[in-house]
Amino acid sequence: MNQEVVLIVFQVVVLVFAFSFHECAHAWTAWRLGDPTARMLGRVTLNPLKHLDLFGSVIFPLIGLYYGGMLIGWAKPTPVTARNFKNYRRDDILVTLAGPASNLLSAIVALILLIVIKHSGGTQAVATAVALVTRAPGVATAGLPVLTPIALLLYYVIFINLLLFVFNLIPIPPLDGSHILRHYLPYRAVQIYDRLGMVLLIALFLVGGGFIYSFFGPIFSTFNHLLFTL
Repeated sequence: MNQEVVLIVFQVVVLVFAFSFHECAHAWTAWRLGDPTARMLGRVTLNPLKHLDLFGSVIFPLIGLYYGGMLIGWAKPTPVTARNFKNYRRDDILVTLAGPASNLLSAIVALILLIVIKHSGGTQAVATAVALVTRAPGVATAGLPVLTPIALLLYYVIFINLLLFVFNLIPIPPLDGSHILRHYLPYRAVQIYDRLGMVLLIALFLVGGGFIYSFFGPIFSTFNHLLFTL
């Protein structure tokens, strides 16, 4: 199979899991804080069929991959009945933050596993995975260690989940960051804000790659530093 196809397959698998874990975290947190809506709809699950959205989870990521290499997007929003919360603003913000937190947690776990692989004789496998994901030129793929696919998958877990972590915190509807900002806007401003959401999101996609990477870059570099030095 062509190397590019393999890399895309790995990215899609990681992205689907990241979406599922993200939305499951929203649903589970809402349930624990008193709102059973998402749980009754079967959203406290890692089953991707319960979470994926045709445009946000399939079309938008593929467009991003084709034009800029940014495999990002969003899943079907987790339904929340906020009146079930004891403290509306606090609990709604906690439910919102649970999604990005799940992405950050996934990246941290993958980093720990990669460090374990590196110290278990998998240095070459980890180095090759890093080179492939970061598109380093002239990567030799013949005679690779058996741990290379696992290292590649884990490094994509870091890359994609950190990208989703940053992307979802941007305060543009329907991203998680917008749910936090809405709590601090006047009612009339919220109405305008929600209507402009998709326009702002498309504008971000067309011209905001550098903006996203300005936040993603330092976090990703920190993870790389830890991977190479620990």
